[in-house]
Amino acid sequence: MYHSGLCYGPPRVANHQEESCEARRRKSRAGERARSVAALSRARREGGGPIRLQIAGLEDSALLPAKDAGNNRQNPNCVGDNISPPLAWSDPPEGTKSFALLLFDPEGRGGLGVSHMVTYGILASVTGFAEGELSNPADKYVGGKSTPGLATYFGPCTPPGDWHHYTFTLIATDLDPKALRPGMTREELFAALNGHTKGVSAQDRNGTGRAK
Repeated sequence: MYHSGLCYGPPRVANHQEESCEARRRKSRAGERARSVAALSRARREGGGPIRLQIAGLEDSALLPAKDAGNNRQNPNCVGDNISPPLAWSDPPEGTKSFALLLFDPEGRGGLGVSHMVTYGILASVTGFAEGELSNPADKYVGGKSTPGLATYFGPCTPPGDWHHYTFTLIATDLDPKALRPGMTREELFAALNGHTKGVSAQDRNGTGRAK
């Protein structure tokens, strides 16, 4: 598994004690680790291939461009154009038949987490998605069900002045691309992938609330 991340943003003060950036990062990600570490650990144990996910033009832990943010105008925190970033990967593990690709925000909903994208059934021959491609339905993937109830990418809507971590996770599987039904949630997908993962790669991006 390839994964790294940094913490950005001003320190918060609670009970007159200033928390370090690293301490806040550990707290904010604890819930997400508890929910998904088992699934991702299985992926490493069962495959552990050299696959590496990359986002063109952005280093790991970089700040997401404003255009990638959500565009729900009923939410004042959604100030973007909902354009999914360009994603690419290479060297899938031997035996890979399909990929799953997810986007998750562990700090969303007060720490309960927000699933921004759940996609799977991606052909093993696919090596990435162009900018904006995941923002719309396509035959190239099977759409699951995100927290907003969407089958496509929905960008971050980070509250002003706050910092969230957005993790893109690519999982190589031995499942036929047509094996799973559309509309699965993140949790349902993880359950279905149990025993069928070949490798995993993840990339963190940071997001901060922006004024309109």
